[in-house]
Amino acid sequence: MARRIVDLSVPLEMGIASDPPPMLPKIQYLNHQDTAAQVCGFFPGLKEDQLPGGEGWAVEMLEVATHCGTHLDAPYHYHSTMNNGERAITIDEVPLEWCFNPGVKLDFRHFDDGYIVTAADVEAELTRIGHDLQPLDIVVVNTSAGAHYGKADYLAKGCGMGREATLYLTKRGVRVTGTDAWSWDAPFPHTAAQFARDGDPSIIWEGHRAGMDIGYCHLEKLTNLEDLPPHGFEISCFPFKIKAASAGFTRAVAIFTE
Repeated sequence: MARRIVDLSVPLEMGIASDPPPMLPKIQYLNHQDTAAQVCGFFPGLKEDQLPGGEGWAVEMLEVATHCGTHLDAPYHYHSTMNNGERAITIDEVPLEWCFNPGVKLDFRHFDDGYIVTAADVEAELTRIGHDLQPLDIVVVNTSAGAHYGKADYLAKGCGMGREATLYLTKRGVRVTGTDAWSWDAPFPHTAAQFARDGDPSIIWEGHRAGMDIGYCHLEKLTNLEDLPPHGFEISCFPFKIKAASAGFTRAVAIFTE
């Protein structure tokens, strides 16, 4: 059987609106000329002109948050506890069995920016696409944010998954979810405006905080979700193993067996 792979991951790059300013990644690119002396330093007596073309190696130095680029959040990111009081697991402790499973896409591109998705919305979309959730299904949400990645308005685009919508999924055994937006929750500017009106702190990060009740992971900054059907594929999203971290970079992909 042939396999077709759809890349769901954005590249890690500078110079675009991918994160709030304090979290933007910095990449120092060292080319072959930059590092020729460095290579020679490992081999006393070696001269740069003895290297092929006088070239060393290419290497990049990164200054990034674990939440830059496409990444998988661990329950520890949301709170110090999960499952109603247990210690929240970090990214190196996330069960690998969670990270390679059948995928389900919910299309919420029609919702307004800042809209809070409800359990009823999730149920209606599952009915529309004719899918019965199974434990460990990986559920990804296509919002309007995906088409704006890297643009000035990206951080304010897309709907957010509310507490009840998140619990609707996790109570049915879903342990990995995902979004093409910057956050699983509604964009912060919209939440901040609502908080200014109502003063209710429970609306802040409500989808994330649902992990305090049932521990789960989610992917953020996915791409190409519009190219996926509602189901009939698998998602692989194994995270980079960073000791005791709140998230890990991942090359998330959808895999079709044809």
